[in-house]
Amino acid sequence: MSVPDAKTLPKAFDAKSAARALALAQETLQIEADALLALKNRLAQQVEGPFSEAVRLLLQCTGRVVVSGIGKSGHIARKIAATLASTGTPALFVHAAEALHGDLGMITEHDAVIAISYSGEAAEFIAIIPIIKRMGAKLIAITGNDESRLAQLADVHLNVRVDKEACPLNLAPTASTTATLALGDALAVALLDARGFREEDFARSHPGGALGRRLLTHVRDVMRSGDAVPAVRADVRLPSALLEITKKGMAMTAVVDDQGRAIGIFTDGDLRRLIETAQDFGKLAMADVMHANPRTVHPDQLAVEAVEIMETFRINQLLVADADGILVGALHIHDLTRAKVI
Repeated sequence: MSVPDAKTLPKAFDAKSAARALALAQETLQIEADALLALKNRLAQQVEGPFSEAVRLLLQCTGRVVVSGIGKSGHIARKIAATLASTGTPALFVHAAEALHGDLGMITEHDAVIAISYSGEAAEFIAIIPIIKRMGAKLIAITGNDESRLAQLADVHLNVRVDKEACPLNLAPTASTTATLALGDALAVALLDARGFREEDFARSHPGGALGRRLLTHVRDVMRSGDAVPAVRADVRLPSALLEITKKGMAMTAVVDDQGRAIGIFTDGDLRRLIETAQDFGKLAMADVMHANPRTVHPDQLAVEAVEIMETFRINQLLVADADGILVGALHIHDLTRAKVI
């Protein structure tokens, strides 16, 4: 990398420079906002126009949506493909230049191609579009020029023309790429709605995200089970139950009958309240001090349902029981926090 010449180095960034930078930032945002508003108004005039036709074509696609571009348009195309894929429309990105050298084989006759080129004259597209058309794949072009060759070759053309770029030189793609990205989002949202895509569907394609964890994690995935669950019989004396609470570290113990059904619960909070009565603890059995008919959750319920129960009743522990009431696990609020359900 060459070292900048002293003449090309920026001057000291003083208050005047800061003011100019802020003014340019505001102007940039205004230009891009104006571009988006102009695009919105154009779409509003085309109820049965190209946008609706593009949505119809993509809904009818039995293969995948292949989004392609080159340069800055390539970066935008990659993001649009990712947004489509995560909202119920199978999609992938293919670089227009790489398509000339083998990646064209990723496209089939069942696919729909979204080709992005603001000029509509990118040489790479002009070379591959006839092949795509010949194989039978549908073509949606996103350009800024209705008269461009790409626009003329497309089955549907979406015009993202902007009056000017935010770049002071009116050269670097700025407002035009913003408009293209927004149009891609508009397509994704329209398709999402038309497909009846739901929150649960989004979670399935984002299992590692917060929403995925909330909607896909079940109680059985995070509960403590087996020997990790504190449990005693109803006739066990309080001192022995306290040892079980201490040993298992859940600040509570379940109380079960001879069949293993959860019939009660005793917590640290219950112990603190019990101390205030100054009773002879050694004589007390769990049947005397437990909360009978404890709240439980089924292992197949969503973990967020367990959170809702805890929050509603202001409790930190919850027993897990099967359909017959048999104790199969236990949850502490910390288990849900560690699993990032909360």
